[in-house]
Amino acid sequence: MSKRSEKITFRGSSGENLAARLDLPSGAPVGYALFAHCFTCSKDIFAASRIAGRLSDHGIAVLRFDFTGIGASEGEFANTNFSSNVDDLVAAAEFMARDYEPPKIIIGHSLGGAAVLSAAARLPEIDAVCTIGAPADPGHITHLFSDSVEAIREHGEVEVQLAGRPFRIQQQFLDDIAGQKLEEGIGKLGKALLIFHSPVDATVGIENAQRLYIAAKHPKSFVSLDDADHLLSRHEDAIYVADIIAAWAARYTGARPQEDEKSALRAETGTVVVQETGQGTFANIVSIGGEHQLLADEPVTYGGTDTGPSPYDFLLTALGACKSMTMRMYAERKGIAMDRCRVTLRHEKIHAEDCAECEAKTGVIDDISIDIEITGEMDDETRQRVAEIADKCPVHRTLHSEVRINSRLKP
Repeated sequence: MSKRSEKITFRGSSGENLAARLDLPSGAPVGYALFAHCFTCSKDIFAASRIAGRLSDHGIAVLRFDFTGIGASEGEFANTNFSSNVDDLVAAAEFMARDYEPPKIIIGHSLGGAAVLSAAARLPEIDAVCTIGAPADPGHITHLFSDSVEAIREHGEVEVQLAGRPFRIQQQFLDDIAGQKLEEGIGKLGKALLIFHSPVDATVGIENAQRLYIAAKHPKSFVSLDDADHLLSRHEDAIYVADIIAAWAARYTGARPQEDEKSALRAETGTVVVQETGQGTFANIVSIGGEHQLLADEPVTYGGTDTGPSPYDFLLTALGACKSMTMRMYAERKGIAMDRCRVTLRHEKIHAEDCAECEAKTGVIDDISIDIEITGEMDDETRQRVAEIADKCPVHRTLHSEVRINSRLKP
C-alpha cells in the first residue's frame, strides 16, 4: 500500500471554502501535523509539498491548505490579514480534530511560521511548534512592498506585485500586522519549539531566529540550514528539514513505544539502542547515550525508504570522525597550526584477487578508501605526519584488531 495525497476542502474562519491537501502515509498515521505556507505562497509551493511528503514517509499525516484568497481557496486576498490567517489555522485544526485527529504538530514557513506561533496559543492540543525562516515580527513582511506603503496609507488600497503576481493590499492589513506582539506571547507558549533558519536567508534575516529563540522558554531548539535559501528551493534542504522534524517530534506524534519499551529507546551512557520505527521495511531509530537520536535506513534501491544513513554509512562516519578527532588532538598536542582537516570515505565490496596486499585470495572483501585533506601553515613533512597519525585512531585500530561480538536473545 503506497502513501497518498488527498484533495479536500473545509470552511475557513470567515465561511469560505479553503482548498487543502492531506498527505497520508502508507499505513495508519502515527500522528497529524498542520502546515502553514509563506506569505502569498500556496499549499503547493515546493517547500510545503516536499516537507509534507517526506513527513508522510515517517508516518506523519500532514494537512496543508491555501489561506483565504490564496491559490484555490475562496475569498478575497485584499480582505485578509495576519489575524485572519491565524483564524484560518485554528479553523483547519478544528476541522482535523472533527474529521481526523487533532494535530499534535504545527509547522509554519516564513510568515506562516509567525502565524503558527500565534495560533498555537489557541490550540491546546498542539504539543510541538516548528518554524522555518520565520520573522520575529509579522510587520517584517512590509519590506516586500515597502515602495507602496505610503500609497496604501494614502489611498486605502493599492495593487502591488509580489513574486511576479498582483495582490491588493489594504490599510487594514498594515494596521493588523502593526498591532501584533508576537515575541511577548512566545514566552508563554508552553509548547516545544523548533526553529529552522538559514544564516544566508536574504528574505528574513537570521537575527529573527535569534529573537524568537531568546523570547521562547525551554524546551526549545535551533537548527541552522547552512546555505539554504528562504524558499528551500533545493530538494535536499526540504528533505533535511522534514527528517529533523520527524526525529525531534517523535514524542508528540503518537509513535512512542509502549511504556515497558521506553527504556529501550533511551540508551544509558556508553550504550546504543536501535529499534525499528514501524515505518518502511528497514527504518530504525537509534538512541545513543540517552541524549542523541538518529535515524537509520537503507536506500530506496535496496528496498528502504532512505530516511536515514545506512549501517555502512554509520561505520564510515565512526571511522571518519575518529580520524578527524585524532588528527586534531595530535595537532593541538604538537603545536601544529592545522586550520581544518577533512576525511572523505567510501566503502565497496571488491574481489579478493583484485587486492594484491590482502591475505585472502578468494571471495569478496570490504574495501574502504579514505582521502585526507589538511589545511594550515605547515611543511609537507608535517602535513604527511599528521595524515599518518589518523591511522592510529581507536576505531581504525578496532577494525584491524580481533573483535569479539557477543549476541544474545533477551527473554
